[in-house]
Amino acid sequence: MAGKFVVVANWKMHPATLREARRLFEATKKIAEKAPRASIIVAPSSIHLAPLAAGYKGKRVEFAAQNAHEGEVGAFTGDISVAQAKDAKARYLLVGHAERREAGETNDETRLTVASALSYGLTPILCVGEHARSASGEHFTFVRDQLKAGFQSVEPSAVAKTLVAYEPVWAIGSEEAMSPRSMHEMAIFIRKTIVELHGAKGHAIKILYGGAVNEENAPSMLLYGDVAGLLVGRASISPKEFALLIESIQTH
Repeated sequence: MAGKFVVVANWKMHPATLREARRLFEATKKIAEKAPRASIIVAPSSIHLAPLAAGYKGKRVEFAAQNAHEGEVGAFTGDISVAQAKDAKARYLLVGHAERREAGETNDETRLTVASALSYGLTPILCVGEHARSASGEHFTFVRDQLKAGFQSVEPSAVAKTLVAYEPVWAIGSEEAMSPRSMHEMAIFIRKTIVELHGAKGHAIKILYGGAVNEENAPSMLLYGDVAGLLVGRASISPKEFALLIESIQTH
């Protein structure tokens, strides 16, 4: 493995208090400072994003918002906007995470949010992935539709400013990740789809893998899965597990 890998720590709806979030961030920051081969992005809950980012003066960790509405302001009770996420010092934005899609987020909403994030200078991390696989290959069509929608309003010049996180829904929260060989096949398909939409710039797209990532499978996924990094959920809220994961990709 050569170069830096992107590791997104998606805390989801954890932890319960700001005090605990600060403690988790302190641990994550120390892990990042000892990890020259990893570029670590922390995605806290919306309510913890601003205080954590405001209190951090270092350069080893960057921040992402877990979700945002494509507008700047408006009558959308309970939402935060892309503009507010940027003001809170997020530089990245998760778009279309499987759990958001499960809650009703549509492909068209991801299209609007990806375009909005780019317009505000944020890097969107477009999440795609199927619920199940079949011998007929229907999952490829499902992922293609998600990619086509997400990149529909992206200018060709901005393609390389967008990350794609492939997260097979059947692997999220499970005990076993997909095989690196299967991920490599999907990475080729993802790039091919984006090239069909936007030309040769699609070859350079950075792809992350998410779904049951841990210290045992992370090195092989980065070595053989044709991915530039990882989207880490469960392991990212345990300093011990996250440290082991990051250490595993430093030494292979």
